[in-house]
Amino acid sequence: MLGITKKDFMIQSSNFDIRRPWNLLRITAGAFLLPHAFGKFIGGALNPAVVGFFEKAGFQPPETWVLLAFLVEIICGVALVLGLLTRFAALGACLTLLVAVGALHLVKGFAWYWNLGGYEYPIFWAIVCLAISMQAFQVKDKG
Repeated sequence: MLGITKKDFMIQSSNFDIRRPWNLLRITAGAFLLPHAFGKFIGGALNPAVVGFFEKAGFQPPETWVLLAFLVEIICGVALVLGLLTRFAALGACLTLLVAVGALHLVKGFAWYWNLGGYEYPIFWAIVCLAISMQAFQVKDKG
């Protein structure tokens, strides 16, 4: 069904061949999640602006949700960069980004342009992660 094997947990040199377009996209998507995750902290503590945003979006207690979001983004980001459990890491990243879109909508209402606080950027990366997951599931089904 899910077809998880030892190979899903093995770092392989072929995962880093950037002549393969899906590798390049997967590594980039994972790398883009990492600074987003670390942005939840400032000076070694939770960023008060991020905690405030989570609270406005209705996540209670907000500190717990910020830490959960941090962990999910780190785990998915590292897994994508390394090519570990790619289909699940990309799907997890996609779902996390869609939750972020929902939170943005709750806090700011409809806003498209990212530079104005909208959600075009997380929607784009959610679609990218969904495509990576779909491609990885196809490869797994064939292999």
